[in-house]
Amino acid sequence: MQKAGVRWVLSILFLFLAVATAAWIFREWRHSKEHRFDPLIREVARQHGLPPSLVKAVIWRESGFNATALGGVGELGLMQVTEGAAQEWADARRDRQFQAVHLTHPGTNLHAGCHYLAKVTRRYLRTDRPYAYALADYNAGRGNVLRWMHHGGETNAALFLQGMTFPGTRDYVQSILQRSQQYERDFRP
Repeated sequence: MQKAGVRWVLSILFLFLAVATAAWIFREWRHSKEHRFDPLIREVARQHGLPPSLVKAVIWRESGFNATALGGVGELGLMQVTEGAAQEWADARRDRQFQAVHLTHPGTNLHAGCHYLAKVTRRYLRTDRPYAYALADYNAGRGNVLRWMHHGGETNAALFLQGMTFPGTRDYVQSILQRSQQYERDFRP
């Protein structure tokens, strides 16, 4: 009976160690996945005048750090950039060689996505929280943002978010702004 008890204890100990090891491996994998683009995010975001933590939070929400992600309506890459937005960036650079497939390259995707996000942010600089409005524009389009700005939400982000008729966009904006705060520590000088 003692041998059976010892085997049982050893089996439980082995199982515990296997689970703990698997959990550690998963945490390390997730950590490396979330941080592998940090130097590139820092560089490109700053070139476009955006906080790196915000850009990283957009990537987290849009693609889960998958550089080859394909969205439901053709968005590509880390920031899930549409071909139209990317072409606008390429035209601004006078890049005649640009093709949508280039959006699967992390650097190209970040430049195109940050270019677009910076552009839409400039639309809302007179508001109390321009990034809330810009993220809504990035997700749901300018027409919807203009509609939601009525009824007191022209410059007040809290009223703007309350007036949204798309709960998914409200969640999108709030989750990115919250995650952005968490990512600030990743980009401290």
